[in-house]
Amino acid sequence: MDLLALTLLVPVALDGESVSTNNTAVAVVSVISIVGGYLLLAALWHFVFREKARDKRKNPPPD
Repeated sequence: MDLLALTLLVPVALDGESVSTNNTAVAVVSVISIVGGYLLLAALWHFVFREKARDKRKNPPPD
């Protein structure tokens, strides 16, 4: 995600609160939660929905 998109997401995520007042703490928490959500989705895709992960679940290694 580029820097411009991230900059535009913060006021939208805060419903305009960060633009009207100087509430930096709320903006920081929102950015951290947005980035954390994207990281969680990426991890979910990597470990669950990726082709290699599906193949590993279908063909378990022999004992």
